[in-house]
Amino acid sequence: MDTIFQTFHQAQFSGSGPHLATTLTPIAPPHDSTLLRRFHKDSNVFSIQKDIESYIRIQQSHLSKTESTAWIDIYVAYWKAIGEILRAETGHHRDDWAIKVYEAWKEVTNLLIRGYSHAGFGAWTMPCLYTVSKYLRVFAIKADEEQAVKVGSGEVKMESDALGDDVMAGFEKNERLEDAARLNSISLSKNCLRALEAARSDMPSMEQFPKSHIVTFRYYVGVIHFLDEEYHKPQKKKRKQSRRNKNTQTKLTSPPQTQAEENLTSAYHMCHRSAHRNKDLLLTYLIPTHLHTTLTTPTPTLLPPHSPLSPLFSPLLRALRTGSLSAFSAALAASENTFVNRRVYLSLERARDLCLRNLLRRIWVLQGGREGSGRVKVAVLARGVRWSMTGAKSRAEEEGEGQGGGFGLGDEEVECLVAGLVFKQGLIKGYISREHATVVLNRKGEAFPGTGV
Repeated sequence: MDTIFQTFHQAQFSGSGPHLATTLTPIAPPHDSTLLRRFHKDSNVFSIQKDIESYIRIQQSHLSKTESTAWIDIYVAYWKAIGEILRAETGHHRDDWAIKVYEAWKEVTNLLIRGYSHAGFGAWTMPCLYTVSKYLRVFAIKADEEQAVKVGSGEVKMESDALGDDVMAGFEKNERLEDAARLNSISLSKNCLRALEAARSDMPSMEQFPKSHIVTFRYYVGVIHFLDEEYHKPQKKKRKQSRRNKNTQTKLTSPPQTQAEENLTSAYHMCHRSAHRNKDLLLTYLIPTHLHTTLTTPTPTLLPPHSPLSPLFSPLLRALRTGSLSAFSAALAASENTFVNRRVYLSLERARDLCLRNLLRRIWVLQGGREGSGRVKVAVLARGVRWSMTGAKSRAEEEGEGQGGGFGLGDEEVECLVAGLVFKQGLIKGYISREHATVVLNRKGEAFPGTGV
């Protein structure tokens, strides 16, 4: 007990939050593996209150009565939690050890949170809250697993929700967002973001938090917007305002909400260069987002061959660049289970229109579209689409199918696809002349936006 409170006194004297946090960890340091066992044996359930009071009130006379009482209650609960952990290690709790440890550590967390709200703990002690909350989440996950074995997966969500309520009271939201992602519950994540938005006026700016926290937060916010298909900021049309109501309009209009592209891109650029796994997690959602917002494919150097994402995305991106519909379908089918588990399958499936756009661009270029009149027959485009979709079929087989017989598409179906690219998605600039069965492309600007052609 002397060692822990000697560290406590030194941290209080120097104002070192990380140093103080080492006295509230459930894991003994490597250089002193018996520290927690000695700490628990130095007292008993009858005298622990007076023992800790003597260490804190007598040797820390500069602390106010309210603050010292709060620290005493915290370390009494910490002593009890260490006892539960030690009993679990020795096998005294065979069936419900995780729940008992979780409940004991939950009391430590609640008392520490109360210290900030009622006893006026200084901001420099925040590392204590980070440490205690981190282990509360670990113990809650263990309790979830224990409950799942007994009564099924329904208990998992209950325990994690309780964890979220504890941590939300005084800790940052990253842990809650991670729990919601683990439970695959977007509604919990949105509740967390709404609570954060409501308390924004009482919080420091984003730049004042550690960079690792910012990266984690922006990652989860970006994923939430990605799953809601909010890939980028909506562009609001500018409206003329009279001078009389201009100031009123400025006050009432809220700033535009950041979306998936901005959050994921910011997190990717702030991510440490050696954090390869974190970068892979970001790229899993940033690549599909980039496809939708820029209508272009990333450069091949973005995914080096040794990257775990390379076998997943490289064949898909290669098919998009070349406009090969058969290769795109094969790449999507090969990694379908992985894409579904990571919740990016539908977003990548919608990129099929981008593959079709690139295919039509290649056909147009081969037909001399750069120097010609910008017109191309629908029948020519249909033949190219059927060729790309059949993949390994021979020219004779493709020609023998005629107007879409068997596997191919008919000219009218291809015309419908082209119309969707022109009028609905803006992937092609031009119009279709039904009278002449011709696609007339824009000659003044880019006929295929985003491709330079």
